[in-house]
Amino acid sequence: MIKIAVCGASGKMGREVVGAVEAAEDMKLVAKIDIASDNMYRTIEEAARVEDIDVLIDFTQPKSIYENALYCLNNGIKIVIGTTGLTDEQIEHLRQLSLEKNTGCFIAPNFSTGAVLMMMFARQAAKYFDNAEIIEFHHNKKKDAPSGTSIKTAQLMAEEKSDFTLGNTDEVETIEGSRGGEAYSNIHIHSVRMPGYMASQEVIFGSSGQILTIRHDTMDRKCYMPGVLLAVRHTAHANNFVYGLDNIM
Repeated sequence: MIKIAVCGASGKMGREVVGAVEAAEDMKLVAKIDIASDNMYRTIEEAARVEDIDVLIDFTQPKSIYENALYCLNNGIKIVIGTTGLTDEQIEHLRQLSLEKNTGCFIAPNFSTGAVLMMMFARQAAKYFDNAEIIEFHHNKKKDAPSGTSIKTAQLMAEEKSDFTLGNTDEVETIEGSRGGEAYSNIHIHSVRMPGYMASQEVIFGSSGQILTIRHDTMDRKCYMPGVLLAVRHTAHANNFVYGLDNIM
């Protein structure tokens, strides 16, 4: 039985994770953690003093996830991270710490199997197109931009090609930021924040005479749960560092 703690348990994603863990036959929820709730443990440290935790699942906020991960890895608690907003430097430090401490760390920008397939398809398409941009759409309560999914997608595409702006003219932005942020291999990422969206992403490829669009839409947070449980089961039985659900699908 895998003993699970959920950090950010009173949030929208946290509540879904709690329900999924409680329904899993091979898992036991031993701690719910949320600084905003008086009915739960308020910190990981407080929970760890009382409970024996095999894997902590973190769906908190960008400003707290890095410190949460450092605490877990330095104290022998394996961690599955669904919170986005970590920098490349922070991810690399967590990778090194995970290996140093021989403690599993799993980071996934997106736990939806459909979204992961979208990223994998985009990487495959990147071999055949010299121009590409990404548009990601989220609800207006999302605190980080661009999304972790769009960053991971750009990273995968950049492994196939060094520049996705072939033939583009020299540009002048009359309104700063109108061309989006420029990511790996000069891929422009555009972030939309709007009520009504949950999470969607389009990867647009272009060449002379044709456009290819790969799109994924999320309508219900339940779609993330199979991926979360898959990551937990992997992490419970491994001491490695993993970035991206695609590595175990």
